[in-house]
Amino acid sequence: MPAFWDGVLVTLQVLLLGSLISFSLGLVWAIAFRAPTRFVRWPVGVVTEFIRTTPLLVQLFFLFFVLPEWGVQFSTLTTGILAIGLHYSTYTAQVYRAGIEAVPAGQWEAATALSLPAHRTWCAVILPQAVRRVVPALGNYVVAMLKDTPILAGIGVLEMLQQARLSSAQSFEFTEPLTVVGVAFVLIACPASLLLRALERRLVH
Repeated sequence: MPAFWDGVLVTLQVLLLGSLISFSLGLVWAIAFRAPTRFVRWPVGVVTEFIRTTPLLVQLFFLFFVLPEWGVQFSTLTTGILAIGLHYSTYTAQVYRAGIEAVPAGQWEAATALSLPAHRTWCAVILPQAVRRVVPALGNYVVAMLKDTPILAGIGVLEMLQQARLSSAQSFEFTEPLTVVGVAFVLIACPASLLLRALERRLVH
């Protein structure tokens, strides 16, 4: 159990930091999609589409095995967090994009009529309305990220499943460790879903 709790801590770190990266970077992608020049829109579109359509495991191995050949190297945990965050940022970007496009055109026109600068238009008018619309979809990706954390075992990150596998290899007992891990995923995912639902209700009302 001590090793299991270490795995839980690692899983939560990956989930929280990966979510922070994916939500922040996804917003940057979404705003870039609306850049006035195609020399910004097109490269962003190509990069995000490439990341979104290639497997997470391939991206994870690229960051872990290829980048060190170019002189860029991170720890296994940092690499896993970056891979999860970067991969899911391309999905959250589409969610933000849909929320931004759902803001009525009159809101943009009103901001223009008031001569609001671009940053004030985004921060005070557009994004508050867009975020309310996309919270449920973002919550789904939090759960998806949680379920993808076992992939990080491929580069040696000692998250919950990897700890269970190591324990099973030592004791040759697989039922108990894997059952505990399955229950732990449920116990983490359910409160996260309830919290996001409560946040959704608060934003809507």
